[in-house]
Formats: sequence, structure tokens, C-alpha cells
Amino acid sequence: MIKKITLILITLTFFYNQVTAQIATDSIQHYKEYVTLEEALKNPDEVYRLNLSNQKFQIPDSVWAKFSHLEYLSLKNDHLKQIPVGLGSLKMLKVLDLSGNDFKTLPLSFGNLINLQELYLNNDKQLQLGKSIAVLSQLPKLKYLHLENDNLQNLPSNMFKLEHIESLYLNNNKFKRVPTQIQGIKTLKFLDLHDNRYKPRLPKFQDQNFGFIIKF
Repeated sequence: MIKKITLILITLTFFYNQVTAQIATDSIQHYKEYVTLEEALKNPDEVYRLNLSNQKFQIPDSVWAKFSHLEYLSLKNDHLKQIPVGLGSLKMLKVLDLSGNDFKTLPLSFGNLINLQELYLNNDKQLQLGKSIAVLSQLPKLKYLHLENDNLQNLPSNMFKLEHIESLYLNNNKFKRVPTQIQGIKTLKFLDLHDNRYKPRLPKFQDQNFGFIIKF
């Protein structure tokens, strides 16, 4: 009986160590950040984080579909004149940084990013925000939207279509007052307006179903 119990304990210990080792390996892989496309394409199914910032590249749209588990992508400061249509195939993507580019609008395929939670559109001086709202409004999990240093003086009238936004970052723009268009965003909890032209005066927000924090 003792030998049998000992054998069971040894077996359980073996499997425990195997499972623990696999979890540790998976965890390391999950947080590993790839910084070149060449490296990432060696095992695209294992890539969760891809940082292609400050690079010049032309990637066929079909390539993006290879990154079936990608959760974080940065194309910051790549001066893209158009956002790749193929990004729409990144169904698991949660965070996307498109700051410092030269595009004007977002492709319609962008609406397929059903798990996107945070989007950086900072330093995108050519961005036509009003035309992009229709696409952004299709993202059911988008909660954090960064529009910092975009030379914005006003917000488009269709901002109310962003029905899931909780945090909106408008710092380092040219607002003279709190934009009244945010009144239509019923889910808004945090608004960042620091480093604008002067400290805005709060408009009278009426019939709001939420309270939110404004950072000046």
C-alpha cells in the first residue's frame, strides 16, 4: 500500500512539474515583444506582442492574418499614409498604437477589430476624425481612445456614436473650452484636457446618466 501511494505521489509530482513548466513557458511567450517582422514571422502563431515602431515597411495585407493571437501592435512613427487593410484580420488585438503617422482615415476593415480595447491616434495631424468615427463606432470593446497632440480645436458632431468609450485623451491640442460634443458619450468616465490653450470653463452638463473626471 505504501509503495502504491508513493508511486501515485511521484506521478502527481511529475505531472505537476510538467504543467507548471508549461504555464511558465506560455507566460514568458505571452509577454515577449517582437520588434522585427522577420523574427515574428518565424512562428506567427506564438506572437502576442509586435512592436514595429520607427520602421519603414510594406507588408502585404495577407501577412497580417498569420498573427492569429496578436494582442498588442505598435506601428508608431512609421509615417504610414494609409493604414493596412489587413489589420482587420487581427481579431484578438486589444491594443493598437498608430501614433505619429500620416493617414487621413481608417479603413473599413478596421471595424473587424472586435476585441480592440485601446487605440492610440496621437500625433496624427492629418487625421480626419469626423470621417473615422463611423469606423470607430463599430468597435464594441473600445474603451480608451487617445487623440493627443492632433491639432484638434473642436470635436466632430458625431462623437456620440462612440457608445463604449470610457476614457478620452485630448491633451496637447488646441481646445479653448470643454467640447460640448462629449455630452453625447454616455459611458464617459475620464476626460484628459491638460496642456490645451487655456483652462476651460465647464459647460452645463444636463440630463447626464454618469459622472466623470476631467483632468486639466
